[in-house]
Amino acid sequence: MDLGLSEVQQMLKSSAQEFLSQECPLTLVREMEEDAQGYTEQLWRQLVALGWTGLAFPEQYGGTGGSFLDLAVLLEEMGRNLVPGPFFATVVLGGLSVLDAGTDAQKQEILTGICSGDLKMTLALTEPSATYEAWGIETTAQQEGDNFVINGTKLFVADAHVADLIIVAARTSPITSGSELSQGITLFLVPGNSQGLTINPLRTISSDRQSEVNFQSVSVPATSVLGQVGAGWPVVHRSLQRAVAGKCLEMLGGADAVLEMTLEYVKQRTQFGRAIGTFQAVQHHCANMATDLEGSRNIIYQAAWQIADGGEQMSEGVNVSGSVSMAKAWVSGAYHRICESAHQCHGAIGFTKEHDLQLFTRRAKALELTYGDANFHKELALQSLG
Repeated sequence: MDLGLSEVQQMLKSSAQEFLSQECPLTLVREMEEDAQGYTEQLWRQLVALGWTGLAFPEQYGGTGGSFLDLAVLLEEMGRNLVPGPFFATVVLGGLSVLDAGTDAQKQEILTGICSGDLKMTLALTEPSATYEAWGIETTAQQEGDNFVINGTKLFVADAHVADLIIVAARTSPITSGSELSQGITLFLVPGNSQGLTINPLRTISSDRQSEVNFQSVSVPATSVLGQVGAGWPVVHRSLQRAVAGKCLEMLGGADAVLEMTLEYVKQRTQFGRAIGTFQAVQHHCANMATDLEGSRNIIYQAAWQIADGGEQMSEGVNVSGSVSMAKAWVSGAYHRICESAHQCHGAIGFTKEHDLQLFTRRAKALELTYGDANFHKELALQSLG
């Protein structure tokens, strides 16, 4: 396993850094926190023009045929710049799930739309139980003739307010005694403007766009099924692996930006006639931050490599599920510690709204919980070890 970046990936990383530093400064991030849509159509179209929405999709759909590892490089840079908008929901949650389980017709229509930037997607999974396990799926889909009628409520649906298509996990058969909790779950491709579908925005600590989505007798044709009826959970499981890894990569980029911001500050801020970076206590904070950052980089890129290399194969005794959960448990804690040390080095100014550090700290806190906290993933990592 080679965790180093290829020449092409290094070029992608450099070009992404240059583009995002110019077109997505933190001033824009601040503006979008107050904007109802949460992103600019101009930036979205620029990402499309660069080929980023098609990076991980085959050329036959208008993509560039890249791997998840190529996408990982991009997600890290987007995390560094706190890029707002529906890129993650559309590409990682939506598009890759269609690529994984869609019919030829679904792939042709949907992936072509994503690559061209004309279609935005998201995944509606979590319910009021707030779990990411199969037992939490209570939304139902009852077959009536050639249609399915969906009823239920989904929470924390990313960018649902702009999604043209929502992947919905629902039960098409009830849980029975002795049956697996993951059985009877089906995925549906539901248009965002469907009759009976309502979207209510939720307030979040990170100011990202998440919504409560209610389905009241939403009728969709049988052709909207993604994958097989009653066998949707394995698709969800793989989607969650990619989503968790993707958010870890965003955290890695954010943590790197926080360390860079802190190093610059401690070199310039003076106290007692010298830069505070010359004090041993501050140096220890910075060393701890750098250690957490490099540990995070290694553990998440191993997981990303395993996903790109085909999924469940073993690598040094740990399968991809275990690697992803280990990464989430470690990286979310590391990002928290890095932000905490950054605040210690910055002092009071780091807690003000005018300073950029708080933008990262709020997102670090939110991402700790996204797709399961550290304790949840430690348990999953333990299970993967047998």
